[in-house]
Amino acid sequence: MNIVTLGIASRDQSNKRFFDALDGKQQGAFISFESPALLFKTLSAKRWELLKVMTGAGPMSIREAARRLGRDVKAVHGDVHILLNVGILQKTPKGRIEFPYDALQVDFMLRAA
Repeated sequence: MNIVTLGIASRDQSNKRFFDALDGKQQGAFISFESPALLFKTLSAKRWELLKVMTGAGPMSIREAARRLGRDVKAVHGDVHILLNVGILQKTPKGRIEFPYDALQVDFMLRAA
């Protein structure tokens, strides 16, 4: 199963994962955010719904994604571009959008200060 993990990571943690990958250690697919606030700002409820309808659906047009969501194409277009910019969605050579994973996992821990 092809899973992407979204998490909170410092620059040092991200660099360590990068250098471990260069040394041949398997890392899996990770997309890291600097803070929980940035993660939650990026993954709004509407964007979660977009990812939900795209999971396992293969490449599609923005118009098709909007139709499946029952939302305005322009609003979905804005959400798609935010998710493209952070690397959660990808664009195919034919210009379609896709969520290239079978599942999405969110991983972070809240600790006492």
